[in-house]
Amino acid sequence: MPDLMTTFNFVLEIGGVEMASFRKCSGVESETETIEYKEATKDGKMIIRKVPGAMKWSDITLERRIDESKALWEWRKQVEDGDVDAARRDGSIVIKDSQKKEVARWNFERGWVSKWTGAELDAGSNEVATEKVTITHEGLHRA
Repeated sequence: MPDLMTTFNFVLEIGGVEMASFRKCSGVESETETIEYKEATKDGKMIIRKVPGAMKWSDITLERRIDESKALWEWRKQVEDGDVDAARRDGSIVIKDSQKKEVARWNFERGWVSKWTGAELDAGSNEVATEKVTITHEGLHRA
């Protein structure tokens, strides 16, 4: 019987190196803009044609529990310091099965951390402290 895919076993790889595992991931999507134009047929009837326009990709947002690793913060710090070109990295969102074997991969190109959000601290709560990063990139494809 095949191993059913769960949505909780995935990691972020940067440059082929596993950077971290996360509890949430969104924005793994691509879209083609639609261009509409009006055209008259031979008999004078007005119709609307739709053709594909530019490709666009959503930002990828990842959330994980805070630990001692500063890798995501340091990646974001490169952008804050004005070194966006050095911060651009190719990476992957990788889904693994229950045996920790890779079953799906989406590669993104020239990604950089456009937003980092720290934990919402509340002494009256028992939530796990998390950090969230938004990765802006220039392309996404399934490997």
